[in-house]
Amino acid sequence: MLAVSGLVASAADSTKTNPKCYSKPVSCGLCTFLLAIGLLTMPATARCGTIFVTNAELTGTVGKYTTSGATVNPALISGLNGPLGIAVSGGNLFVTNLLTNTIGKYTTSGATVNPALISGLNGPTGIAVSAGNLFVTNFFTNTIGEYTTSGATVNPALISVVDPTGIAVSGGNLFVSSFSTNRIGEYTTSGATVNLALISGLNGPLGLAVSGEDLFVANFNGGVPGGGTIGKYTTSGATVNPALISGLTHPDFLAVAVPDASSSWTLLLLGLMATLGLRVMLRQPA
Repeated sequence: MLAVSGLVASAADSTKTNPKCYSKPVSCGLCTFLLAIGLLTMPATARCGTIFVTNAELTGTVGKYTTSGATVNPALISGLNGPLGIAVSGGNLFVTNLLTNTIGKYTTSGATVNPALISGLNGPTGIAVSAGNLFVTNFFTNTIGEYTTSGATVNPALISVVDPTGIAVSGGNLFVSSFSTNRIGEYTTSGATVNLALISGLNGPLGLAVSGEDLFVANFNGGVPGGGTIGKYTTSGATVNPALISGLTHPDFLAVAVPDASSSWTLLLLGLMATLGLRVMLRQPA
């Protein structure tokens, strides 16, 4: 089975070749590839785009697909080393390489900008981008590092978190999952602690995502088949439903994306992988 560790969707690329993408009605899911993964909810109208997927366990590649399911290039970027987290900013992709402790920078057309834009990390897993800065979880040093998208170090230990895995950004705040302490902490993007245990009592939290005032958390639950859940909480820490989705196996990373105010559809992608997991982010054009 294909081990997918990260995924990022960009709606910008497809408009260059298909300007009707943004109003084209659809009657099926987002794409064949994503439907095969498992969980997808979407109304009748969706926007086209490009999907980038990291394949960590076997191939060390980033694949490129359209949101209608067509394969553009299954190995757009190759030669990676345990690629996990992936983020997009402008026309660039940023990929965490777990085995080489680096973050590589590539264009969305597959050209290598710098395969080790940032090096000397310690177990980089999650990555988020906000206002020209990258925030990276270092699992083995219990830190969140901040870097510019050009590779400059802002602060390699901006925040100290025990066993950080997933990371999401909303406005001026970061939400970070702490795997072994079973909690989600909230911090400012300048590194100040807002609430060390905004949400607690989780079960091996890994990926998380923010949509509006909602915070979604993947609970690994020891990898017990069918024991994984997705919990829903508010960004202020209130519990909405601790098992919004249940019966999952290894739900590692996730994201929820609502494109903009003019479109009401919502995309929900959850990893059902035997090993590394799934992470999704969505970027709309300016």
